[in-house]
Amino acid sequence: MKKTLNWGILGTSFISGEMADAIVEEGNTRLHSVAGRSSAPLNEFAEKYGIENRYHDYDALINDDNVDIIYIALPNHLHHEFVIKAADAGKAVLCEKSLSIDMEKTDAALTAVAKNNIFFVEGLMYLTHPFTNAVAKKIKDGAIGEIRSINAQYCASIEQFVNPDSKGALYNLGCYPVSLMHLLMQQQFTDAACSNYHISASGRCGGDSNICESAATIQYENGIICQLHTAEDYGLHAGFTVLGSTGSLEIISNPWLPGAEGNQFVISRYEQQGETVTVTADGNGFLYQVRLIREALEKEQKCLQRPAASPQDSRQIMKILTDWESAARTALES
Repeated sequence: MKKTLNWGILGTSFISGEMADAIVEEGNTRLHSVAGRSSAPLNEFAEKYGIENRYHDYDALINDDNVDIIYIALPNHLHHEFVIKAADAGKAVLCEKSLSIDMEKTDAALTAVAKNNIFFVEGLMYLTHPFTNAVAKKIKDGAIGEIRSINAQYCASIEQFVNPDSKGALYNLGCYPVSLMHLLMQQQFTDAACSNYHISASGRCGGDSNICESAATIQYENGIICQLHTAEDYGLHAGFTVLGSTGSLEIISNPWLPGAEGNQFVISRYEQQGETVTVTADGNGFLYQVRLIREALEKEQKCLQRPAASPQDSRQIMKILTDWESAARTALES
């Protein structure tokens, strides 16, 4: 009889609850342990999900021999530290996005993953959902010809909820349009093409000195131009449009929060009426993330398959994010 996988969750934030709900809904793995540094939210979380094993020390949970997979739901600037610790303990790792806040920490985390040969995936959960796969497949199959440009945006009023050390909008929100842009560019071109680009950006800083809003233009060496925008202190708006050589694809629903119903995009041939494509699913991206991780671990795989991000994909996404931040700060200082 195969072993039921035991999850250990680091952190008791809102996102931990989303993952816990998905683990319960998926039903084939177990919420074994949770760790948090404040007793009240830790106990409340554990009681809500019936988790018996509670830790105030993150390291103690990581070193619990009964835990198979660690979900790191801590602020971005702490991710690398606990990826390394979990990898050194031989545990499978799901690390919430963004993987880190700079390339030095990113590379330290991914080096530990490779050295210990563990399963690893970054928590860009929407990439595991059938909706993202449907979008990617339409473009791969040539529904709009070859990609010519991408325009993407994600704004949400979350500034008051995030840790200032996590470095603001780019790493909390910008990672979504960047990762979908990267997926589609990689799918149509090559990894080498995706690595050769120039970024120019503008932006503004919030009260914590982090970039709270920024717009970027990314021009790839092959001529493709992508425009990205994100903000964390107003609104809730998501958009993603791809212009191709023969038509366009526009995502109508929120690309980053696909659910069981209401997932829609429009395929249009230029100067013709568009076709609306609706994708139904079993649930949201968190559910599919849990399911695919379980299936991968049962097959002894070390990462998820595309459209989900491999460790190398996560590194390239972080490189784009850090280059975006550098370009925006350069513009602010000039």
